[in-house]
Amino acid sequence: MSFQRFTAAFLLICLSLAFFSCSKDIYRKNNKAHKKAVKEATATIQEIPKTKAELDYDTLSITDEWVGTTNFSIRKPNYVIIHHTAQDSLKQTINTFTLSRTQVSSHYVVGRDGEIVQMLNDYLRSWHAGRGRWGNDTDLNSASIGIELDNNGSEPFTVAQIESLLVLLKRLKWKYGIPSANFIGHSDIAPSRKVDPSTYFPWKMLAEEGYGLWYDEDVVFPVLSSQDSSPIAIERSDSLPQTMLDPVLALRIIGYDVSDPQAAIKSFKLHFIQRDIDSALTETDKRILDNLYKKYL
Repeated sequence: MSFQRFTAAFLLICLSLAFFSCSKDIYRKNNKAHKKAVKEATATIQEIPKTKAELDYDTLSITDEWVGTTNFSIRKPNYVIIHHTAQDSLKQTINTFTLSRTQVSSHYVVGRDGEIVQMLNDYLRSWHAGRGRWGNDTDLNSASIGIELDNNGSEPFTVAQIESLLVLLKRLKWKYGIPSANFIGHSDIAPSRKVDPSTYFPWKMLAEEGYGLWYDEDVVFPVLSSQDSSPIAIERSDSLPQTMLDPVLALRIIGYDVSDPQAAIKSFKLHFIQRDIDSALTETDKRILDNLYKKYL
């Protein structure tokens, strides 16, 4: 009986060690493939272009002489684009981003519990933005860092998640000198195609910390006061004098692609209004837009 107990205990220990080992190395195969891909990309960067003579004057050769210079640097990100994963778990998202056939990735994924998973070096070009435009930039993948938040798109973001995001944004802004206006959402750069990071995302809170811009509430909602009454905030501004820029032009100045004006309006409302996103601009929305575009000039 004692021998049976000893055998059972020994087997349990072995199984536990095996499980721990597998759990610890669950991404070992993927990380090995990642290192190989980085090595191949590095080899491409290190390649010395061949001259016409070296290519035996091939019709596609253009280089007469090669002279190397030391005055260069590598990619410097100038935008941060925030997404929600539209999936159900951090593990599911990591799996999606490590399958070659998905052709999608991100630099960082932030879990609901605040765990930050980095999946690419900041200097590498992630495939997170896809087809989109911000201002005159039509290749946001080449100019940005992508951050995915573990969220299915129909639920609030957790406190721990936003706290970790703020720590990450602070580091990125400091390291790369990213302007406050250049912290944007996926829906901002891809009107009609994307809606992340959803109306639950606390853009106002981020703007107060220096990540993104927000409108001046005291300007949009001015206060009326008299000698006989306390100040009263005007929540409806329909009757106030209007001297505003054309909304489509204002959206264009902020950075939105206005080739589809209705889609641009929806993306604007997703970010800055966060309600009634499918409706037309109200007078209050127009005042918010009028206040905001001047900050982007």
